[in-house]
Amino acid sequence: MLLVAGGLLLGGCVTSDRVDYLPFYAHQYRGPDRYPGLGISRAVEDRILGLDPENVTETDVREVLAQASAPRIINLHGGRWPVYKYMASFGRFLEGMGYPPERIRNPRDGTYSFSGYLGSKKIVGAVAWYYEREGLRPMMIGHSLGGFQTVRVLHQLAGNLAPEIPVWNPLTRRAEGRCAIIDPITGAERPVVGLELSYAVALGAGGLTRVLPNTWTLTGRLRDIPDSANAFTGYFIPLDHLGGDFLGFGPANIYYATGEARVRNVRLPAGYPHGTVPVSDHLLESRELVDWINAYQPTNRPRLDVKFQSKSSHILWAADVWHDIKKHWVLELQRVIRAERDQRHDP
Repeated sequence: MLLVAGGLLLGGCVTSDRVDYLPFYAHQYRGPDRYPGLGISRAVEDRILGLDPENVTETDVREVLAQASAPRIINLHGGRWPVYKYMASFGRFLEGMGYPPERIRNPRDGTYSFSGYLGSKKIVGAVAWYYEREGLRPMMIGHSLGGFQTVRVLHQLAGNLAPEIPVWNPLTRRAEGRCAIIDPITGAERPVVGLELSYAVALGAGGLTRVLPNTWTLTGRLRDIPDSANAFTGYFIPLDHLGGDFLGFGPANIYYATGEARVRNVRLPAGYPHGTVPVSDHLLESRELVDWINAYQPTNRPRLDVKFQSKSSHILWAADVWHDIKKHWVLELQRVIRAERDQRHDP
């Protein structure tokens, strides 16, 4: 059974050759070499500082946050075809909810995610590259094998797997031959190892996916979350043999902070299909569903207590992640605004 599962997972490795994305996004990234500052007015800064991160409304997103930048979201899909399409659906959902497309899509080719087979050192190097240019600590969302890679990235950033990691340019897809960046806030040089993500997610990491060789370095570490994530949420599904240890039951699926990171564990309903949970852009077709998602408050065991008129599959996943993306979007902007005001002695 393990060999069959491993063959199925390995047999569908996804390459970077995509033909189903808008050509408009290809090679459109013209960002600066160094972070230029948020560049927003004092009035907009005040409005952002006045937001409640736990209760970000649709109006807040469309009228306030849209006037500022946003943290880069680095999506990591699993390995079996056509999982990149499932993560693309999630990317379109985020865009439809108001997240800036240029902070979701890969600047090289307009795709929505990196493969879980991409080396974790390259992903870490891309985190550094984005942070140096965009000034906000990225978020990372990994599904299945991508969830393993997300946790591996956290351990790489924490220095648990390698002492130095080079900056990796996602435009050229090459390392830049340096292991440090200029911190966009302080202006001081700092190593890539030691950087933090503002928010990270692992969905369905575990189960039979553990047979893949590129998961073995996390044996005994998969559920340990170091301080390289300011906040982390792990999602698991009962009866999920591909992504849940012991079929998604018991403490084997629970993530723990090894330091000060804020860690949540969310049990999604049994019956959520491992492979297609990220599929969520259909939720945008119903105003009723969008309103419910925008009003959602997180819980560690979400359940639907309403019956919708429209197709609502995976709404609990989408609503929970969207709530936390909004939350950490606000928190990250507030952090940078306060830092920039301190630098210009502007209380």
